[in-house]
Formats: sequence, structure tokens, C-alpha cells
Amino acid sequence: MLKIDGSSLEGGGQIVRSAVALSAVTGIPVEITRIRENRKQPGLRYQHCAAIRAVASACTGHTEGNEPGSSRLSFLPKDVRKTESSIAVGTAGSIPLVIQAWLPVALVKGGILEVTGGTEVPASPTIDYLEKVLIPALGTQGKGISVRVIRRGYYPSGGGIVQMKVKTADPERIIITKESSSCGIRSCSSGLPPHVAERQASSAKMLLGKELSQGIPVDIRLSQGVSKGSSCTVWCGAKGASSLGRPGLPAEMVGEAAATDLIREIRSPGEVDPHLSDQLLLYLARFGGSYTAPVYTLHARTMCWLLSLFGFEIHVREGEEVAFSA
Repeated sequence: MLKIDGSSLEGGGQIVRSAVALSAVTGIPVEITRIRENRKQPGLRYQHCAAIRAVASACTGHTEGNEPGSSRLSFLPKDVRKTESSIAVGTAGSIPLVIQAWLPVALVKGGILEVTGGTEVPASPTIDYLEKVLIPALGTQGKGISVRVIRRGYYPSGGGIVQMKVKTADPERIIITKESSSCGIRSCSSGLPPHVAERQASSAKMLLGKELSQGIPVDIRLSQGVSKGSSCTVWCGAKGASSLGRPGLPAEMVGEAAATDLIREIRSPGEVDPHLSDQLLLYLARFGGSYTAPVYTLHARTMCWLLSLFGFEIHVREGEEVAFSA
């Protein structure tokens, strides 16, 4: 059994989610200790437990210690199989982060996963970033993945529902190119007047239009549910950014924040943004390929360390931009 110190490097939930995904696809049992030891609320949280359950459902895995507050987890995988599962986080915990753990496993045999929780919450990629930035970056593997947002869920009420469907595809090396990069704006809200999402989008479009000197497609998504909130996600190729609304914050500033962050990334070196750089590493290790990023983040360093424990070597070359290859 592979023993992993969950407090190493970044020391957060990324280690847990990625370790159980790697365990499932390699067949190597793992024991993770000192989970999130240095966090304000150490141990597993509801979102991590949901991610572990999702991975276990895809490989008939057996777990010990998968409960909120636990500092130790053992995960014993069996054969990956095509499954249809429903997972409820139980809070407004991040649906995209649950999917991030399940997706590499689902790509082996295919499957369907429905998750209830938060679609756009703090300290997490939005579901729209996952759909418009991460999945297209997977190339052929991404073409068999569909995302259906049934209902939006925002912090603190949650209640969002997302259904993921995955079909297997022939493995393809991860290669990111800037040619024919698609750009767009998706502005969303739940339980708020339509003009909120419209104002967010208008503000983002004005700034991005000046930067890119082209028309930017706008997608407005309105939802009704148990939570109230808004978000604006923007992207251009393999670079994306997002911003969340909050009471008292003008909608225009939400769109402006997302657009400003994306403009900074567009002007930075590298083919992918810093967040995508670590999210792609597990796929890079499994399928091969290469890409560049503006910085070598702590999350990326953590993923390279974790992948090495499972026998995967990522080559990293630091310079004006950081090149990852496998």
C-alpha cells in the first residue's frame, strides 16, 4: 500500500482527490495520513468525502476513514467499470472539484455522474470553467464528455445539480495550441433578476472586446433554486477566469473582475493559465504531451510530487515560461 503524507507541499484537498483518482486508474491502494493538517478546519470536509465516494463508485473501491474530520484515509481500488452514480455533497461544496476526482477514472470505461452541491463557489473553478477550459484542453478525450447543469448552486445554500456523461475515446497526447482558440463569456445567476447576469456580461464584454479586438460570444444562463447568487466565467483558448457575485457588489464589477483576470492571463507567457497547469498534469502523465504555463505554482509542484509517487515522471523546464512534458 502506498503511504502518502497529506500535509506535504500544498497540503490541501488536491492531494486527497488526486491520490484516490490515481489509485483507481493504477490499481495501487493508498493510505493518506495527516490530511489537511495545517488547515483552519483540518481533516476531510464534506466535498472531499463526496469526491472519494464518486471515485469509489467507478472502481468498486473500499474506503476506511471517509468521513468529515478524518485525518486518515485508506482507499483500496478494484477494477474500473462503467457506472451511473448520484452523489450529494451535503453542503454547498464544490461540484467541479468532485468531478475533477471522478473524471480521470470515468475516462477509462465511461460513465454517468450526477452531483448535488455548489456549481460556483469560492476557492474552486466554476462548472463553466470546467466545461469551457479544462474539457476542451483534453483534446479527443474531451470530445466524449458532456456537461449538463440542471440547476445552479451558490454558497451558502448550494442545491446545484450537474450531470456528467463520459464516453471513452482513443488516448491522445495533451497538446495545447493557440491557433483557432475559442473565446466566450458565460454570465449566470440563480434567484436574481435577469438584469444581474446581463450587466455582468456587458461589463466583461466591453473590456474583452477592447483587448481582443473581436466580437465575444455571450451566453446568459438563469436558474431558480434554493440558493441566490451570480457568477461570470470568461475564457480564451486554454486560459480562463471567473468572478462571483455577492450582496452589495455591483454586477458590473463582477464582470469587470473576471475580464481583468483573463486579460492578465492573455498577456502572460504560456499556453495555459496557472490553474489549468496543475489540473492537466494527471492527464499529461497518463497520455503524454506538453504545454507551457506562466509560473510553476505550488499546486503544480504538489501534483508533480504526487504523480512521482505513483511512478509517473513529469519533466519541468523553468524559464520565461514553465514547460511541462511527459
